[in-house]
Amino acid sequence: MDVVGDILARDRRSRDVALVTPDERERTYRDLITNGYKSANVLRYLGAREGSTVAVEPAPGLHTTLAFLGAAALGRPVRFDPETGIARGDRVVLVDVADESTTEPAPGTGLAAFGGPPERPETTHWEQELWSENPGMPPSGVGPDDIVLRETDGEGPDRSGSVTHRALLDAAASVAGEHGLEPGDSVTLRGDLSDPRALAAGLVAPLAAGATSVLVGEETDNGEPTVTVEREDGGSRRVALPALGER
Repeated sequence: MDVVGDILARDRRSRDVALVTPDERERTYRDLITNGYKSANVLRYLGAREGSTVAVEPAPGLHTTLAFLGAAALGRPVRFDPETGIARGDRVVLVDVADESTTEPAPGTGLAAFGGPPERPETTHWEQELWSENPGMPPSGVGPDDIVLRETDGEGPDRSGSVTHRALLDAAASVAGEHGLEPGDSVTLRGDLSDPRALAAGLVAPLAAGATSVLVGEETDNGEPTVTVEREDGGSRRVALPALGER
């Protein structure tokens, strides 16, 4: 794979489970890829044009995953930090509907909410647009050295700084290679999506390998995300979060 959007290649659609969300619902590769295309189209409708950034709620789940994959396929960087996204003028901001009332987008920023109908008429109802969208992938010219993740205001070198498609995929490939990930394996991510190392190991690595990403949403006592490989035979192994190398 050259760019993160290659995860959504049409010929990868299958009935294998791609994603298990914190509500324990399973989505197949066919479901994930088709809805990834729809997500890209919703983001275009909301104004995610060339040069723009999409700010996404970092809580792991179906809609935050789809927004990340759809934006990556379009070549639009994602910032897993809506508050910073608003402050920096990101074009699209996606939040949980529970946070809509306290989220004030800046002029020129389109706000969308998932998890139910929003209160304000100017806020886009993400699911409503997603389910009605065209399931075809719009064209894009994204390349390996383009930015896939924008910096957040988190603390520490691994929670800030922009990350390219190449760097994220290389980190994911190092995890997949070290643990021999293949279809039938599961990789469990406990934590949110804001740490690029956890995103690479817990979401991108299994999806690129045809395995299953299990999003739990819990964190360890020290607040750091953890990633674990679960084998079909019942064995499990903790994954060291990968270095991202040259960004």
